[in-house]
Parts: sequence; C-alpha cells; structure tokens
Amino acid sequence: MSPSPNEPVTDVARRVSASAPRLGDVRLVVVDGPAGSGKTTYAAALCAALGGAPVVHMDDLYEGWTGLEPGVWRRLEAQVLAPLRAGRAARYQVYDWHAGRFAEWVDVAPPAALVVEGVGSAALPVDPYAVLRVWVEVPYELRIERGLVRGGQAMHDNWVRFAEVEQTHFRSDGTRGRADLFVDGTR
Repeated sequence: MSPSPNEPVTDVARRVSASAPRLGDVRLVVVDGPAGSGKTTYAAALCAALGGAPVVHMDDLYEGWTGLEPGVWRRLEAQVLAPLRAGRAARYQVYDWHAGRFAEWVDVAPPAALVVEGVGSAALPVDPYAVLRVWVEVPYELRIERGLVRGGQAMHDNWVRFAEVEQTHFRSDGTRGRADLFVDGTR
C-alpha cells in the first residue's frame, strides 16, 4: 500500500476489507503516532467505515504514564493478538487511570477487522499481523495543547515526559518509516 496523506477513509476501509487476513481470520489495522496527534479520531472514522469494527485503545493497556514499558506489548500479545490468531475471542483488562490499577475486562469476538490505536500499536512485533500500519502526526505544540485540553494543565509534565519516551521508542522501533499510510492529524 502506498503512503498517502489524503486518502479518504472509505477508500482505506475498502483496501483493508480487500486484503487477506494476517491475524487468524482478522484484518488487523494499527494506528500509531505521537500522543495528541489524532489517532483516536482517525481510528473511530476508520472503524465506522469498516462497518463498526471494534477498536482496542493502547491507553487501556498501558500501566499509567509508564505506558511504553515492555509489559504493554506482552499484554497486547497475550490478551488480544494470540487469542484472535487462534480463532478465539480476545479478552483484555483495561487500566483504570484514576484508581491506578487494572480493572474491568473487555471481550472482543473475532471480527473481520480490528483496529488497534495508540502510541506503540505499530511496534515491530506487530508487523507480521497488520494489514495496514497508519501513522498520524501533527506539530509538537498542537499535540501538547490537545493533551492539556484533554487532561488539564496539571498534566503538562506528564505529557512532556511521555513525548520524550515515545520519541525514543519511535526512533529505536523505526515506526514512522514502516508506515503504509500517513495521516495529517490537523485535518
């Protein structure tokens, strides 16, 4: 798939639906990019264009602001990818950011397509299973502004620290360079 920043989401959904599943019978789409870039918004539009495909948010799998520690990929693999690859329902535990612990469980029956969105969703270990890797980006200042609107000024230091952690991850993982589709999150 050729990278294109302006491809209508309906066209992207058609391409996903026409692709061969790589995660058991599931077509996995990962939507990655820096925090505050518009990944959740794009993923919601793509899920709708895919006829209501389910979405897994990486924010639900992070253990708080430590986010990109290796445990997040172990949880994604064990609770979501491995069961779907085997043709079983996925079942993942959601992190409660207010309580500071993992809480409720969410079940996902094997869908035709699944969207996983969030920082780290397109990590290198996911490549064999993804039919499409989307990269969403906006300028740094806009990302921080969006984060502060979402979480308040008290979250400023967390957003800045997380931006440093994610940049280290993206550099070592080569995430942006492996993307199939680029999306301008300012639109």
